Amino acid sequence: MAQLTLDSVTKRFDDVTAVDDVSIDIDDGEFLVLVGPSGCGKSTTLRMIAGLESISDGEIRLDGTPLKGKRPKERDIAMVFQSYALYPHMTVRENMSFGLEESTDLPAAEIRETVEATAEMLDIEELLERKPGELSGGQQQRVALGRAIVRDPKVFLMDEPLSNLDAKLRSQMRTELQRLQEDLGVTTVYVTHDQTEAMTMGDRIAILDGGKLQQVATPLEAYHRPANRFVAGFIGEPSMNFFEMDVEGDSLVHDAFTYALSDSTQAAIGGVERVTLGIRPEDIELVADPNGDHTYQTTVDVVEPMGNENAVYLQFDDDTRFVATIGGMRQVQSGETVNVQIPEDAVHIFDAETGAVLQNRSLDDAELSEPDPQI
Repeated sequence: MAQLTLDSVTKRFDDVTAVDDVSIDIDDGEFLVLVGPSGCGKSTTLRMIAGLESISDGEIRLDGTPLKGKRPKERDIAMVFQSYALYPHMTVRENMSFGLEESTDLPAAEIRETVEATAEMLDIEELLERKPGELSGGQQQRVALGRAIVRDPKVFLMDEPLSNLDAKLRSQMRTELQRLQEDLGVTTVYVTHDQTEAMTMGDRIAILDGGKLQQVATPLEAYHRPANRFVAGFIGEPSMNFFEMDVEGDSLVHDAFTYALSDSTQAAIGGVERVTLGIRPEDIELVADPNGDHTYQTTVDVVEPMGNENAVYLQFDDDTRFVATIGGMRQVQSGETVNVQIPEDAVHIFDAETGAVLQNRSLDDAELSEPDPQI
């Protein structure tokens, strides 16, 4: 196990900056997920840790020792690739043994014992004499994991290892990967574009956009206390609803509706003249009373039944659209007029120009970690 530190890491390709001044301290035994849209720099960051890409500026340290100048095989790091990268002409046993045979002086008997013990842990011991072409995607993924595990590295790097699996197997393997990482206790950096994977797997998640680190936080903190509008919109499905609004006295004004503000929210906004009001779909309430605080009349556009809940797409008279999630047993129909309430204690407010958060929703009853001081 090891502590991994990224200190102002930057990667430039000619005049393009792919990773821009990223700093993260990854604790011993922690499972950190790098998440963001395609092209945000997450895989490039992982490749710099592995030594597959050079660093333009900054430093990466493993247990305090700089990795600059060390070749990939000298870093005591094992990587699991999206493509699994198994040798098709070798058996599972040979694929798992190959790295140990090439990079260590372990006797053949000890290598065989290590491979068989790892195969048993991954429930693939009956596959040891098969070749990759005879295996399913999930089995190949386990073999790729096993090849990394037998090396007993200080750090695991995983580059979207589940993306080639179908939805059901991907969900199953998420659980197995979490259990495996907890059992091994190895510091792990996991890259994904799937925010569901990030939310369900990581001890903490690091959200990137355009090469810049947006926030490092626990999954619940990123969800409930986003650092900016990008994080708020990226984390969560369906995404947070956003309304661009002008600040006029004690209210926010939109073409479709006016939103009255409490004194505390006015103070949080300060002198900003234009803001973005955000509200998560599950925090919007369908109510009977049309006269309640922050209650508005809307029309149901589309209803998407999801089983335990319904995603209800709504619109104001000016065609401004947003989405609410309600219980699956509650029935509403397209074209129906409904009253929605947007509680003030559930809204997020962002500076419309910079995207920085001005106020996050109230979480008096929740227990979340303190914001990461490095962001």
